[in-house]
Amino acid sequence: MNRILQIVALTAGLFVAGAAQAQDEVPVEIGYLPILPDAQLFVSLENGAFAKAGIKPDLVEFQEGPAMVQALLSGQLDAAYFGIGPAMVASARGADIKVVASNIVEQISFIAVGDLAGFAADGVKKQTFADFAAKYGRKAKISTFPTGSVPDTVLKYWLTKQLGASVGDIDIIHQGAAQVQQALLTGAVDGAAILEPAVSLALSRDADATVLASGSEMFLGQPGAVLAVRGALIKEHPELVEAMVAAQRDATEALRDKAPGAAEAVAKYVGGGRLPLDVVRKALERSRQSFVADPNKIVEGTVAMRDFQKAQGTLREDVDVEKLIDTSFYDRLTAADGQEAPAEPEAAAQ
Repeated sequence: MNRILQIVALTAGLFVAGAAQAQDEVPVEIGYLPILPDAQLFVSLENGAFAKAGIKPDLVEFQEGPAMVQALLSGQLDAAYFGIGPAMVASARGADIKVVASNIVEQISFIAVGDLAGFAADGVKKQTFADFAAKYGRKAKISTFPTGSVPDTVLKYWLTKQLGASVGDIDIIHQGAAQVQQALLTGAVDGAAILEPAVSLALSRDADATVLASGSEMFLGQPGAVLAVRGALIKEHPELVEAMVAAQRDATEALRDKAPGAAEAVAKYVGGGRLPLDVVRKALERSRQSFVADPNKIVEGTVAMRDFQKAQGTLREDVDVEKLIDTSFYDRLTAADGQEAPAEPEAAAQ
């Protein structure tokens, strides 16, 4: 066979192989928030785990959990990387979803800027916010995610359960992720209950910014973002769900071990890919021990969060947490390869 025929044959072979691979790929519509707690998704997209498993991701970006809830209720999305709070709401309202993996725990921080940072420099106590209002003639403006979200719930839990204060002591402003970050950086608010990398970004740009509470200080064992999949995907393609859970575990280990390329993968998606890589690296380092994939580790915390949200009135319907969280995929995965579940996370270094 001459050189030209060899090239033609090789090209034809590659085309056939590529076509077969394309036919084998299954489109999976994935909703996500461009936030650091969804880091495992970004690592899995960039390290080839999804492609290797035959998953063709159709990404849909959202700015807040409630919009993802509506998408799930309307029949959109095969999978969603979002907070456990919205996941409970979606399930309670009839969405056929299962949480098959955790992303992160104890990831919320309360950061203060401006007058509040100086006023509470010695720490936050029961009377801090009431005293602030008395001194400045106004309540402290605190930005966080929409009502019922994980950051909103953790903020209220911290105020009432940990401090013994009242939610009415502050003026809560509910916003999307990008808006919370902007409000904090421009000084439009006095503080925020927020996720990384907004915390690291604020600390890098404002010398007076102060983290007043974080992680277990706000809500011990608090579950955060999760991977939820629609029941139809489990029924029709259980092998893809298993592959997504495997990718989740591998990506979690990569993030905890600071594997090469992990930070770059996260930086490509978080904040629309506009954040400096060094800020993303700092945010990942501060969150490293909070990345947890095992869904068994968030059952107890999810029950506590559900009970608190019901008492607050932000979750009106009942949620069976044990039915919502399906640990079977993760359990089979660890049993199959004899790998022990990661150790309990240490409190994130804030």
